[in-house]
Amino acid sequence: MTGIIEQKLVDIGLDLPNAAAPAGNYVPYVISGNLIFVSGQIPMGPDGPEYQGKLDKDFSIEDGQAAARLCALNLLAQVKAALDGDLDRVIRCVKLGGFVNAPADFSKHPQVINGASDLMVEVLGDAGRHARFAVGASNLPLDVAVEVDGIFEFA
Repeated sequence: MTGIIEQKLVDIGLDLPNAAAPAGNYVPYVISGNLIFVSGQIPMGPDGPEYQGKLDKDFSIEDGQAAARLCALNLLAQVKAALDGDLDRVIRCVKLGGFVNAPADFSKHPQVINGASDLMVEVLGDAGRHARFAVGASNLPLDVAVEVDGIFEFA
């Protein structure tokens, strides 16, 4: 049986991917109390990393938002794994942190990370509203355009 949150994803035409394994000496998430701290997620698609390159050079703001949205989808996949498959235990998205691979003179990082923020609100409603940071980076792992991490509260 599909839960409410997963049904919302289906309703907007998104498939929740399987949670990706870590690519180094770290864990994909840590649970402390009733919080899940999810490691940074890149725009990983079914065939590997997507959106490789820099914003404002290789990608538009809209492309960056799509990359951030894919990162957010991967965050939810990790949360689902942390909660033994039950996303309906999520009480709220507490905080997102966004990194944008962009040239030094790029200043629209928050607009790019809105792609992740918008997905959280679309899927979780008011529980998806969160604190956030959005910063630039000279490069990101696998030369992806965006990386997003998150903190979630659960029941």
